[in-house]
Amino acid sequence: MILFVLLIACNSTDDGKWRAGASNPAFLHRSIKAITDRIVHDIFSPPVASRIYAYSSVAAYEAARHLDPQLISLTDQLNGLTYMPAPEQGQNYCFELASVQATLKVGRTLIFSEKELDKFYDEIMREIRETGIPKDVFNRSIAFGDTIAKSVLAWASKDNYKQSRSFPKYTILSDPATWKPTPPAYMDAVEPHWNKIRPFVLDSAQQFRPAPPVPFSIKKGSDFYKIAEEVYLTRVNLTEQQEEIARFWDCNPFVMNVNGHVMFANKKISPGGHWMNITRVTCEKKKIDFAGSSEAYAHVAVSLIDAFISCWDEKYRSRLIRPENYINQYIDEDWLPLLQTPPFPEHTSGHSTISGSAATALTFVFGDTFSYTDSTEVEYGMGARSFTSFQQAADEASISRLYGGIHYRPALEIGLASGRKIGEYINNKIATRRKVGSNN
Repeated sequence: MILFVLLIACNSTDDGKWRAGASNPAFLHRSIKAITDRIVHDIFSPPVASRIYAYSSVAAYEAARHLDPQLISLTDQLNGLTYMPAPEQGQNYCFELASVQATLKVGRTLIFSEKELDKFYDEIMREIRETGIPKDVFNRSIAFGDTIAKSVLAWASKDNYKQSRSFPKYTILSDPATWKPTPPAYMDAVEPHWNKIRPFVLDSAQQFRPAPPVPFSIKKGSDFYKIAEEVYLTRVNLTEQQEEIARFWDCNPFVMNVNGHVMFANKKISPGGHWMNITRVTCEKKKIDFAGSSEAYAHVAVSLIDAFISCWDEKYRSRLIRPENYINQYIDEDWLPLLQTPPFPEHTSGHSTISGSAATALTFVFGDTFSYTDSTEVEYGMGARSFTSFQQAADEASISRLYGGIHYRPALEIGLASGRKIGEYINNKIATRRKVGSNN
């Protein structure tokens, strides 16, 4: 776990805010990282992880936005979000504290390992108390954070997630073109009903329906055989650099290790978690304050969940066979991909779709030429990689799936284009800042 040292000295101001110094965004970064650690520990699927990030980040933003008079609420901008409480006029608050409270309370409700997150919560609250914030301001800020969390959780309860837990499992079809479980765990298909989850900004899961996959064929020389053969040959001739890229962007929380009759999981960050950490890296490099950091997280998290909803809608519409199964049946029965194949259909690539969407959100917030070093995977045993733009990183994340042997090229190209369209739509649809000259 990455540890940050944070000293807080809240000071009263004329506008009734108690600020942690000039700003203390490390508070927020630590809280999001704590939620990420629990997501990894609990082995949430990538779509479910994106839901946790989205609601936690909206809660963080709705409390922190009161630090900046230019920031506006996302109520009536996100589907189903019609109410958000306001702080009491004439009272002093530490909105950084309120934001941390809202973030962690929402996150705690949506994860499994609550006790572990409670340990982090107790630690960070103890740090805050020891800095001398007046007791009444502390309690009032906690209470305000709780009201934000309560409103966000009430909104979350109506997104159809709870109902989807009892929907039937995916039925494996005999059609040779369709997805089948893959080794070594042969897991059931993950989240076959994710398109039933209420989107945050999109009108529906089908709004940005991507192009369909190449028509299935086992005939040598057919278009489908060619795209499968490309995956096969790429793996056979994989370069050291390509392998490094594939492993860096693996982000597969379902990786299983088999040792005789024993099977155990390698816990890894989800694709969405990787992009949330890129958001942290960016905010820290640009020295973005607390309110601005919460704004960035909200933009990225919303782009992630809607991209997953759209992508999963296509996955279970086309239900396309994965390269591993196709190649083993029709090209080389002994061939293995570099990366372990995730347990859901092939088309389109989830990595490509959500990377396109998240990179578009980050570009909207920070610009299209921003150089940074992504250290997300260091704690998982890999090195850091540097990029000159978010879109360059998205391109690499996308092609990494071909290098890993788990996607055909069309799934990457179509998914990336679809994700960017989703990201652009969200950028144009929601606003976190007042328009120049507006009082609303």
